[in-house]
Parts: sequence; structure tokens; C-alpha cells
Amino acid sequence: MCCPMSQPPELSSPAVEPFQESLSARLSELAQLFLRLGAIGFGGPQAHIAMIHDEAVVRRGWLKEEQFIEGVAICEMLPGPASTQTGIYIGYLRAGQLGALVAGVCFILPAFLIVLTLSWAYFKFQGVPQIEDLFLGISPVVIAIIFGFCWKLGKKAIKDWQGVAIALTVLLLSIIFRINILLLFLLAGLAGLVIYRPTSPPPAGPSLRTSAWLAPLLPITQGVPNLLANLAADPVAVSSFWGLDRIQDYFVHLSTFFLKTGAFIFGGGLVIIPLLEAAVVDDFGWMTRNQFIDGVALGELTPGPVVITAAFVGYKVAGALGALVATIAIFTPSFLFIMFASPFLVWLRQNPWVKSFLKGVMPAVLGAIAAAAIPLAAALLQDTLPRTVVAIAVGLAALIALVRFSRPTWQLVPMGALVGLVAGALI
Repeated sequence: MCCPMSQPPELSSPAVEPFQESLSARLSELAQLFLRLGAIGFGGPQAHIAMIHDEAVVRRGWLKEEQFIEGVAICEMLPGPASTQTGIYIGYLRAGQLGALVAGVCFILPAFLIVLTLSWAYFKFQGVPQIEDLFLGISPVVIAIIFGFCWKLGKKAIKDWQGVAIALTVLLLSIIFRINILLLFLLAGLAGLVIYRPTSPPPAGPSLRTSAWLAPLLPITQGVPNLLANLAADPVAVSSFWGLDRIQDYFVHLSTFFLKTGAFIFGGGLVIIPLLEAAVVDDFGWMTRNQFIDGVALGELTPGPVVITAAFVGYKVAGALGALVATIAIFTPSFLFIMFASPFLVWLRQNPWVKSFLKGVMPAVLGAIAAAAIPLAAALLQDTLPRTVVAIAVGLAALIALVRFSRPTWQLVPMGALVGLVAGALI
């Protein structure tokens, strides 16, 4: 029943070209790409997804636009960080289970190493270096990446006025009423079933033996003991760097809590943060509220998914080993969901009712991304007029470079950082 470790199953649909390269070459290409994306992936999940799209769809042609959007829609509806799961999904399509593992680990690794280093510096010196000028140039580029992504995908994914209506409805509901994005996707999918319903019965196909595929996930989602109830109420002291003196005591506590967090929280990193705060500050007493807020800031300022804040928490509790355990635990559900669910996607793409559902979800994804991007545009308004002018100019230049000249995002982010550093020193 399980698919081979080296190849995705039956990826012979028209959306995927036959593989020409060897498995080792594909794994090497995935590792290089996602290490680079993980190192420059500033700006949150929407920017990450835009970067992955630019590299995997536009530049390399690994999959079609429709296939990419379907993958994003499914990843958005699963628990955990959608951008990381999108990378895992791309890796699976490219090189099977090994490709999924390589892509996901390489995307997470740069952020983990950066957060680990900054966590050490923070707890050693009780401060975070000032990077305001750096982000004077990076933030506008990130905003441009997100809007450019919406523009390019919107032209290809939305083909009729019904799709426009779904995207605008999700955009307005997200901004005005802040309705849960999962609920909006489900409603959009139901609208798709009505608007785009198939005219003929679905063809017979292989049955989905869901229980067999989900069985490996049951230890994560069922019967997890509460091993954290007896922890001390006062914040624990800072661990040594490696945490050898702590990891034995906290290994089960860290892994259990972050496994449950990664498995049950929908909505991405910004939804996970309030849960983490209530648990690690109020319930477990692992750190003070100010320390947690500073840890979130480090997660926001580093590339990669914001849930990498788990590494900061893990470092405080049990050093580098604690950071590693917390990071592995919070991302493990994402790997399992995608690596076990991906074999279904080939079947799902051929089911007309599923196609109708996802055809309604596709414009909803774009509406949700746009809704998340609009508030980010406030970052262009700086504390002084000259800095505001610089930020707006950088954002417009980056948007033109993306839409008109198709410049890669990995070039624009460092250029924005350089412009921000120079401009910040002069004004």
C-alpha cells in the first residue's frame, strides 16, 4: 500500500512531465533551492509561497499553475505552517518521500540555525541587535512579492466572474470580520460544488483506504498523555548552550507539547503564537512574557516560518538540544500530513466533484493572501517622510521588477536589504 521511498506514485497525469534527471540530481536540486529559499524567505507564509511558486512553477516548470494552486489550497486547510507544507509537497512531487523530506528540512534549517544563534546571543546578552535599516529595504520587497504573486496567479487562476466574486468575498470577509480562514475555504469549496458542479457522474477509481493511511498518525493525534501538569510555576533558569544538563528531564515534555501544537492548530504561525504564549508562560512557566514576546520577534525577523519560535522556547528550556527537539516536534505533523496525503492528490485531481470544490477554493486562496498582504503595506509608512519615500520607492521598483521583468525573488530580497542599509545610513 505504501509508495516507494524514491518516487511519487503514478505521477503520470498531464500536469507532470516525465522525470529526465536521476533521483540524486533531483534531490540535490531540491536541497540547493530550498536551502536558498529558507535563507532569504523573509515576510511570512504568503511571501514564502510566492517564492516557491516563482522557482518551482515559473522558472523550473516542475508543475503546472493549477497543480500548484491545488497544493497550496490543501496545505492551507491542513494544520501547521502552509508555506513549509507547500515546500514539502513540491519536494514530494519532484522526488517522492525522500524529496519531501529533503525539501522540508532544507527549508527549515536556515531559520533554525539563525534562531539558535540569536537565542544564544539573546540569553547571553539579554538583547537583540538593531536591524531597522535592514528591514527598511526588505519589508517593501516582501510586500511587492506578495502582491506580484496575487497578480500573476489571479490572471491565470480566475477565469470567470464567479471566481472574481469568490476572491473578493473572501478578501472582504477576512479584512472586515476576520473570519477563520479555514471556514472561508470550506464555504468557498461548497460554493464551487454548486457553481462548477460536474455534469456527468464521476468515473470509477481506486478507493481511498483512509484508515490505513492515517494509522501512522494516530499516536500523534490520539491518547497523548498530559506530561506537563507538574512543571514548576516559576520560569525555569536559562539552560547551558547544549542543554545536556536539562534535555533528559525535558525531552518528553518538549516533544509531546510541540507535537500536539503542530498537529492540532489550523491557520499557520500567527494562530499558533497565542497558544504557545498561554502554555509556555502561564501554564508551564518556561519563560517570562517579555522573553516570549522577544522570541516571537526573533521568529518574525528571521527567514522561514514564524513557528520557528519553537526553537527559541526549546533553547530556553534545554539549550541547543531542546531547540532541536522542539523544532522537530512542531514540524513533524506537517511532514506526516503531506507525505501521507500526497498519494491521494493524484486521485483527487481526477475526481470531478473534488475539482469543483477546489475550483471554488482556488480564488479564495488568492483572496486570503491579498487580505493578509494589505495590512502589511502599512510597513511602508515609516517614522519619517524620507524613510517612507525610500520604502515606497523600493516596493514599487520591486513590484515592477517582478511583474514586468520577471526578476527572481532571491535577487530582490538581498538588493532591498542593501538599499535599506545604505539609505538608513544617509537619512
